[in-house]
Amino acid sequence: MKVIELSKRQQTIVEIVKLHGPITGERIAELVSLTRATLRPDLALLTMAGFLEARPRVGYFYSGKQNTDLLSETVRHLPLRDYKSVPVVVSDSVSVYDAIVTMFMEDVGTLAVVRNALLQGIVSRKDLLKVAIGGGDVRQIPVNVAMTRMPHVITVSQDSTLYEAALLLVHHEVDSLPVVTERTEGGLEVVGRVSKTTIVRAFVELGSHHDV
Repeated sequence: MKVIELSKRQQTIVEIVKLHGPITGERIAELVSLTRATLRPDLALLTMAGFLEARPRVGYFYSGKQNTDLLSETVRHLPLRDYKSVPVVVSDSVSVYDAIVTMFMEDVGTLAVVRNALLQGIVSRKDLLKVAIGGGDVRQIPVNVAMTRMPHVITVSQDSTLYEAALLLVHHEVDSLPVVTERTEGGLEVVGRVSKTTIVRAFVELGSHHDV
């Protein structure tokens, strides 16, 4: 979902409705010297985007919403599934050493730990560092010794919004979350990841399409 950038004609229509609303589509067409049929797509877009409100047999009203209001609404409804990145996972049977290698090769701060594609836990750089400086053989210690186990892992559903994911990141003071979907036979399948970087990139993308 992108923030709508209005054409000059659409901006004119909004100004007319501000000044003369409630106003019929026919009257708007007269004021811009175009046919009602020509304006129909513009009026539909302005109504769906929230700039205008329409009431049968009455006409169009100005909603009072500015571009910044619409940007805020857009941010709150961005689907997480459109922004999540590919999950970085390791099996719960791999060693701490293998997990460290995977983490640095993939350039991530956390790994999802899975068994038969189902989430078992999450392991962070800090978790792995604690084990590494503990003096044990990291090639022999399984990663499941270092991980935070289910059900203590904070996850987010792929059906959530990006805003809801951001709230979880802030509230729990974590850098990333596994994006999951529930399996019918039980358990959570990891289908993506969302991080603070994901949120920043989304805002940069929105800003590049929006002129406040």
